[in-house]
Amino acid sequence: MSPLSHGTSQQQPDEPALAVNPFSGQANPVSGMTEDPPKHRLAERPLAPDTAYQVVRDELMLDGNARLNLATFVTTWMEPQAGRLMGESRDKNIIDKDEYPRTAELERRCVAMLADLWNAPDPSQVVGCSTTGSSEACMLAGLAMKRRWTQRNADRYPGSARPNLVLGINAQVCWEKFCNYWEVEARQLPMEGDRFHLDPHEAVELCDENTIGVVGILGSTFDGSYEPIAQLCAALDAYQERTGIDIPVHVDGASGAMIAPFLDPDLQWDFRLPRVASINTSGHKYGLVYPGVGWALWRDKAALPEDLIFRVNYLGGDMPTFALNFSRPGSQVIAQYYTFLRLGREGFRAVQQATRDVAMSLARKVEDMGDFTLLTRGDQLPVFAFTTADHVTSYDVFDISRRMRETGWLVPAYTFPPNRQDLAVMRVVCRNGFTRDLADLFAQDLARLLPELRDQPHPMVRDHQAGTGFHHSENRAER
Repeated sequence: MSPLSHGTSQQQPDEPALAVNPFSGQANPVSGMTEDPPKHRLAERPLAPDTAYQVVRDELMLDGNARLNLATFVTTWMEPQAGRLMGESRDKNIIDKDEYPRTAELERRCVAMLADLWNAPDPSQVVGCSTTGSSEACMLAGLAMKRRWTQRNADRYPGSARPNLVLGINAQVCWEKFCNYWEVEARQLPMEGDRFHLDPHEAVELCDENTIGVVGILGSTFDGSYEPIAQLCAALDAYQERTGIDIPVHVDGASGAMIAPFLDPDLQWDFRLPRVASINTSGHKYGLVYPGVGWALWRDKAALPEDLIFRVNYLGGDMPTFALNFSRPGSQVIAQYYTFLRLGREGFRAVQQATRDVAMSLARKVEDMGDFTLLTRGDQLPVFAFTTADHVTSYDVFDISRRMRETGWLVPAYTFPPNRQDLAVMRVVCRNGFTRDLADLFAQDLARLLPELRDQPHPMVRDHQAGTGFHHSENRAER
């Protein structure tokens, strides 16, 4: 049970039990009788395995179709061979590196491959690790930035100095969590006009001697756009020349760090920029692996303070670890290595290009319908955002989201954060497995709805933060 869920201590008299189909046969192997188990407390006796399987499977049928979920960035399809590898290794605990040395070796190879992919000056000096996703990776990167700052300011902290982190308001919610949990002031640059992410020069204006770092986002979850990492680094270079204050950059490449190396190789955003101290990505997004796996890499050992690394020997051997979690499955790391081995650079380039082509083609079809204004076109992340055109007054994006859900499509509608709360948009995330045929079906279903929506007297009144089930704080949490 989720720690934020509310349970009951005993079955309520008027609450139905889980229904067991009589065709399941001998549901209770102990008593030989079919007995519906309670929902909110453990039953006294076990169920037959096939019966338990069927009960759970039937309930999960009510979930949405993952392939039609255009809200999530998370991978929803892998090859059967990858699935078999994950199934065969599901019992391996990635933390037990002494017991599973080959799994540990595959993790090291993945780190080395990412260091090379992200143009580290000396890949052998890069320090990195797998994580449960980009949320944990960002937390670790934030901790490293804060620890480096505290070491440089030991005479002022703890004391009157309060560390701060500079980032755009479009940053994923995990950065807000980091600042909250580790007592760092979040200095967030709001959106203004048609600028939907961080502006380098305005970001520098928020910096001072207490800034632990600046976060640049390679692929905003709000609209799929890249933040200008090279310009941000240049602005911080000029700031250091003026003030002597050296502020590192962390690149949150949850999605873009697995797109840009293949489709935008000349874009300067990675370790080619000396100011970039660390990078994270989600293996389970455009790394093409089922959830959950992420990666965090630091330019060199100096970027990751040694006192953040713990060493334990009670699993056998000396085991260094830097993680918020301890035990977690090794199967996702194995699947990541499989994907790297399977595709190589050419394969990744082909997959990501096909995904971007689908996104750009679908964005054009949406624009050609005449009712919508595109904010982005899928030419950076394979993601595009759009809103209703000025002349559309009978419906809004929340109406579209609700009606598309009736046909199986899950498309988020949400308002932008400060200072553009006036702007309500829809966002379409294109992933591997969302083919051109599926995109054509999406466009047809959307076009089919428009005549009826145009005949409405006005948009439906609802709570825009909860009406579609896709308010943006949920989507930002998918890491």
